[in-house]
Amino acid sequence: MSTNKKQLSTDQTSELLETLKTRFEKNKARHKDSDWSKIQAKLEANPAKLWTLDEMEVTGGEPDVVGYDKKTDEFIFFDCSPETPKDRRSLCYDRAAWESRKANKPENTAMDVAAEMGIELLTEEEYQQLQQLGKFDLKTSSWLKTEPNVRKLGGAIFGDRRFDRVFIYHNGADSYYAARGFRGSLRV
Repeated sequence: MSTNKKQLSTDQTSELLETLKTRFEKNKARHKDSDWSKIQAKLEANPAKLWTLDEMEVTGGEPDVVGYDKKTDEFIFFDCSPETPKDRRSLCYDRAAWESRKANKPENTAMDVAAEMGIELLTEEEYQQLQQLGKFDLKTSSWLKTEPNVRKLGGAIFGDRRFDRVFIYHNGADSYYAARGFRGSLRV
């Protein structure tokens, strides 16, 4: 992760914008009606969002534009790495789950890391939307934003793709696995 809190250098900004532009052009099916110049202008006007996208990138998320919200005039980025981001794995769901573990606590939690990065965990609906754009999490799984009533009972949900089908499962929120991480979204 970046050392300079919430601010990229000019060189880092240029490098990130080039990476994002290349990914954008390579994956046009994810954003058929979007114009890169408009996206770049919004990014350049929001240094904190650029920092967040860089955090998504350096942790293995491969962020890309997946939509545009006309009501809010925001472009929507999701982590589009083939597998759940490699540097965001082996995390339990949230701080309450982490605190409830008696032994073998993971380093951190998905919700805490997402908050530090400035992103939101994908919802179940967003995860389904992502899976319409390609085949993701064929070997891994991703924690998803969990409804309070499920979380109150000690659980959390996650998704993956197996047998050419997307599955949404449940697990104890305090569990963590080397192959489970989380994917995030960012609005710019």
